[in-house]
Amino acid sequence: MDYFLGIDCSTQSLTAVLINLSKNEIIIRYSINFDKELPHYNTQNGTFSSNGGKVVHSNPLMWVEALELLFKALVQLNLPLNEIKAISGSGQQHGTVYLNNSFETTLNNLDSKKSLVNQLQKVFTRETSPIWMDSSTTKQCEEIRLKLGGLESTISITGSNTSERFSGPQIRKFYEQNYDDYIQTSTIHLVSSFLSSILLGKSSPIDHGDGAGMNLMNIRTKQWDDKALDATAPNLGQKLPSLINSYDVIGKISPYFVERFGFSPETILIVWSGDNPNSLIGVGLTEKGKVAISLGTSDTYFSYMKNLHFDLKGEGHVFGAPTGDYMSLICYKNGSLARKKVKDNFNLTWKDFSAILKNTPRGNYGKIMLPYFFPEIVPFVSQPKVYRFGFDEKDLEGNVRAIIEAQFLSMRLHSKWIGEKPEEIYATGGASANREILQVAADIFKTKVRIFDVPDSAALGAAFRSAKSYYDSINVKKEWSDLVKQFLYIEGSEVIRPTKACRQLYDDMLKIYGKYEDFILKGAENPETLRLEFVKKYFD
Repeated sequence: MDYFLGIDCSTQSLTAVLINLSKNEIIIRYSINFDKELPHYNTQNGTFSSNGGKVVHSNPLMWVEALELLFKALVQLNLPLNEIKAISGSGQQHGTVYLNNSFETTLNNLDSKKSLVNQLQKVFTRETSPIWMDSSTTKQCEEIRLKLGGLESTISITGSNTSERFSGPQIRKFYEQNYDDYIQTSTIHLVSSFLSSILLGKSSPIDHGDGAGMNLMNIRTKQWDDKALDATAPNLGQKLPSLINSYDVIGKISPYFVERFGFSPETILIVWSGDNPNSLIGVGLTEKGKVAISLGTSDTYFSYMKNLHFDLKGEGHVFGAPTGDYMSLICYKNGSLARKKVKDNFNLTWKDFSAILKNTPRGNYGKIMLPYFFPEIVPFVSQPKVYRFGFDEKDLEGNVRAIIEAQFLSMRLHSKWIGEKPEEIYATGGASANREILQVAADIFKTKVRIFDVPDSAALGAAFRSAKSYYDSINVKKEWSDLVKQFLYIEGSEVIRPTKACRQLYDDMLKIYGKYEDFILKGAENPETLRLEFVKKYFD
């Protein structure tokens, strides 16, 4: 049988997806919830937070113990671990793990009769790991950006502006505030490469996908950038693992897991990557023109990119893709929580919300909202405030359609830098079940939207990656598109098609929306005259 395993270490849980490629089936999805099954770590949603929520960390030993629990559960379920041909994994991007010089020696001498947690207790120079939710490094971001020559220079080197959650600024903060511990740190791993190292039995490389989320890798050369390293902390290059392709085989599974859990000693390991690159594969974005919109607590717009493009405004990110190409990522804080604000303000059910959306006209009589219910990333808005033009907060129908049109107009506006127009959009996340919301997306983007919610997409993407690299290693050709289609049944999913009659309307509305952003955020000219002309053109 062709068994392949993908593992994802997310913020709140550790999940395994086991697939059988010969039968095109998912054998099992199994998760360990950190709060529920490892309560002695005293986490809330898998994390510890302080300083008003700006400092957010997790315990790396918790991830290790979860890995043991996961494998024990798979053994108890009588799954054929000894027949798994390859394993890869996914880690929440940007999180860092700080280790002393006993780490690799400990991994090389693991005793299969003892737990991993007990044997790894003393390998850390930092008890907890800052993760992607941490936003306490604004000072360090500014310092690194300045040393790299400013915003555009930083982006052209690393693919992204310096970001509070990225690994480089987090490492710099550790160096500045815990100098002695930094000096004692021999290796700094990402969540992905740390867990990969444990399976491998020695220190694992970092892949280009996850490495790009650090503000340390040169996005063009895909090597550590000397300027970025020097701008971050002294001797940092000596503390980082090497960088390799996302599809590279890194070795065979450690004897510890063969003896303790019954894996085959011939099981190969593919380098782990970040959750975003893995999800790119997990939802089937392996070709040019493919885009996914994840409509969750936050909304994300991510796409496969054949050619390298930069967002020189610093709002979007470029990471390496598991295919060896690139992926773009744009994240909005005002996602489902903002939609829910409007719904709750009028005491609506989601069914009521959808009915109103269906029965209000495209273009909303020229009513435009800038929906900053919460601080926003894209565009950057530090102080939340909702702006309405042509209506007020008491207008039920106006607010319902305005919030949805605003979100997708913003996505279309702020994704132009990618340079590749979407030919098809895959909609995932909770709100993807709402057809009326997706109809607005299809109309604004002028492209079909496929309802395609994939559970555990990061773990599934890791399983796909392990299969692809395994077959590459034995010179058997497997195309990404064919492999993905075997499992995702893309062609059988529901499609929302754009309304042709409103194409020009939304082109016009997009221009006005962009001018309102400039008016509010940059002090540009008030476009009210243009909005009134729009109303006259389409609604008088």
